[in-house]
Amino acid sequence: MLQRAAFEGHQVTFATTLPGLPEQFDAHPFMIVPDCNRDEKGAALRCAWILLSSMIKLRPDVVISTGALPGVIALAIGRVLGARTIWVDSVANAEEMSSSGRLARRFAHLWLSQWEHVAKASGAEYAGAVL
Repeated sequence: MLQRAAFEGHQVTFATTLPGLPEQFDAHPFMIVPDCNRDEKGAALRCAWILLSSMIKLRPDVVISTGALPGVIALAIGRVLGARTIWVDSVANAEEMSSSGRLARRFAHLWLSQWEHVAKASGAEYAGAVL
């Protein structure tokens, strides 16, 4: 939510896998998508279906993600739908690009790390850290 000011004046829909998080940060409108990982194929398909259905209705111009596999799925769907896509790897990945981040590289128009040395090692761009 630290980036919220950057989106002022734009129509934004927040998506998260964590129920209660949007209300905690007054992030509206929002959608809750099922969490998934590479070991849960059924959950990943369910997540993809929900994201696809929602994104067809929303038709986003830009899709931005900072998180795991659901975020990668959102980027892939967004790109197919013609949206610009941005991946910002989590600040928690201080030693190397996350596995989701490496996968997101295929779908992100802009691929960022919040750690300069990780960006340099992975080929991502570095534009500063959120924290």
